[in-house]
Amino acid sequence: MKKLMAGVVACAALALGQPALAQQKTVRIGAIYPLSGALASTGAEIKAAIELAVDIVNNPHPELGGIPLAAGAGLPSLGGAKIEVVFGDSQGKPETGLADAQRLIDQDKVVALTGAYQSAVTKTASRVAEQAGIPFLNGESSSPDLTDRGYKWFFRTTPNDDTFVDNMMQFLKGVKKVPTKKIAVVYENTDFGVNTYKAVEKFAKKYNRDIVANIAYAAGSASVTAEVQKLAAAKPDVAIFASYTSDAMLFVRTMRETKYAPPVLLANDAGFIDSRFVQEVGPQVQGVLTRDVWGNDLASAKPIIKTLNDMYKAKTGKDMNGNNARSMQGVLVLADAINRAGSTDPEAIRKALASTNLAEAQVIMPWAGVKFDEKGQNDKGSGLILELKGAQYHTVWPEKYKLDSTMPTLPFSWK
Repeated sequence: MKKLMAGVVACAALALGQPALAQQKTVRIGAIYPLSGALASTGAEIKAAIELAVDIVNNPHPELGGIPLAAGAGLPSLGGAKIEVVFGDSQGKPETGLADAQRLIDQDKVVALTGAYQSAVTKTASRVAEQAGIPFLNGESSSPDLTDRGYKWFFRTTPNDDTFVDNMMQFLKGVKKVPTKKIAVVYENTDFGVNTYKAVEKFAKKYNRDIVANIAYAAGSASVTAEVQKLAAAKPDVAIFASYTSDAMLFVRTMRETKYAPPVLLANDAGFIDSRFVQEVGPQVQGVLTRDVWGNDLASAKPIIKTLNDMYKAKTGKDMNGNNARSMQGVLVLADAINRAGSTDPEAIRKALASTNLAEAQVIMPWAGVKFDEKGQNDKGSGLILELKGAQYHTVWPEKYKLDSTMPTLPFSWK
């Protein structure tokens, strides 16, 4: 009996002596997005994409080829532990995103954070993560200054607005149907819009373009009539917009009511690619152009795009877009890093993120891969230019992805 008891005690001691990692059945990641408020439609689509990313990691998906962790079930380096995402609702407010980050770290004990779509919210939430020593993987926010803060724990997979605006200027350089020299910039007055304007100002000089109007407005304005009048008076060749969903829709409706149409209407993504925008005002704004990172017409160049879009559509009834595809990619990169770390220790995860080097075939986006520079910025990402035609956006730049030689349709006009 004594031998039996001794054996039981020894086994218990051995079990207790194992690292907490071996006892871990789930690994918690915090995700902060606008799930209510003016950007709730975007937040809901991103949430669905992240849930699909979790399914890809936690369950076998051999059809997804070389995507890390897709073929197996869970995190093999952590004994098959499953990823669990705990969501926070920023409501689109920087101060709420900050509180979400604090709660997720202190109460929910997440090992890393992702989010938060809006650059202004990402800025506050990631500051909390930096102070707490918790990795923050940003998949969508594009303000360049997010990676200029000297942070150790912040990593961004999406290209930033310097890359995107440079892409816009390269595209405009190739447009021959209409003039493209005079540019007006219309932007909401938070980090996203302000940094978009700064990037346009920087690259307009590089590409010998003139900024003829600098139109900032308060995000969530009830009226933009004065801004549209100012835009029309400037007579730009190209109007570049940096607006979230409700603002983008209001500008479209106001310009249409006043019968003003810029020859080239070019958006910096965001609200212009939201499914609500496409559904509610898309029929009237055919031919609008936007920068993006995802095109559902690129399946011939990258077949996994169709596979993932089919999976997402079966789940939501909607097509994927650049907002939610980037969120999915971010979570997949974060899960891969946690697995390579073989630990839930924040420093081990940070080091694994810093050493990430994924090839083109290992990412879902039409990028060369994911590899972070010394600031935490992925230097292998790139952008696209799309045109809204029918109920979907279609790729018009770069030329290697362009399927329809007649696009883009310029000058822009109201339908």
